[in-house]
Amino acid sequence: MTSVVLNGVTALSHLGVIRAEGPDAASFLHGQLTQDFALLDAAEARLAALCTAKGRAIASFIGIRPQTDRILLVCSRDILPATLKRLSMYVLRAKAKLTDASDEFALYGLAGTALAANDVDPASLPGRSIAVGEAHAVTLYPSDRIPRALWIAPAGSAAPKGPAVDPALWQWSEVRSGIVTLTSPIVEAFVPQMINYESVGGVNFKKGCYPGQEVVARSQFRGTLKRRTYLVQANDEIAAGQEVFAAGDPGQPVGLVAQAAPAPGGGWAGLISIQIAAIEAGGLHARAADGPALTVEPLPYPLLEDI
Repeated sequence: MTSVVLNGVTALSHLGVIRAEGPDAASFLHGQLTQDFALLDAAEARLAALCTAKGRAIASFIGIRPQTDRILLVCSRDILPATLKRLSMYVLRAKAKLTDASDEFALYGLAGTALAANDVDPASLPGRSIAVGEAHAVTLYPSDRIPRALWIAPAGSAAPKGPAVDPALWQWSEVRSGIVTLTSPIVEAFVPQMINYESVGGVNFKKGCYPGQEVVARSQFRGTLKRRTYLVQANDEIAAGQEVFAAGDPGQPVGLVAQAAPAPGGGWAGLISIQIAAIEAGGLHARAADGPALTVEPLPYPLLEDI
């Protein structure tokens, strides 16, 4: 992989914000998402998924709780309307109001020296929410050891300090971080563990029930999980939602591209959710059995062992 300096700030127009507000906002989301929101405090951020009753992820979020009765959920804009509609169906008597607050916030990605320039400790572990004036900086998983953060600020406020970063370079860094963001091509394609969410703090197995919880727990504790997500490189274009094939069994797909982005040095980087046995056999291709060859690279974090 070509060495790239990821350093600066980029606007994240592809992301939006759902605001949950009211005395029951935290408890409501706690009962709907894969992570613990009841105990979320102002200094933490949560990675979480919303699942169907069959345990299939239909949205992923980065959530913060800037106030006791307010939670902000950052997700991909392309699935935000459907996600908001689905969550709103279950509010019922809960004292919580859900709204699309995307136009009320400006979202940026910070990388490298831009963190320190905006009073964010680059050594902070992922999953911290740091108040910087009216803004909140959420520390993300690094990309090739380069620290990164999500900047959430009121719309119209000054942009964070730092040189401009090409949005395509940020998207590449997202892939290289190994954390899948759910978008429309992969809605309902995966149980959370198939995109490694149990290994990166996206699933809490000690919290109470939520839609799909039994399926997610069974996959973890009964050893039925047969797929994981892996980092790959390709010489030709790949995209989320494309099937992955193995040379040893070209007649049927063995996986799916979960996320992809062009690499600055040429080629493409991708995250593929695939049968573990197929990774071990090798000979992987995207789109078709004779499509772009995929080279598997080490993940930037360890996978938890099945219990």
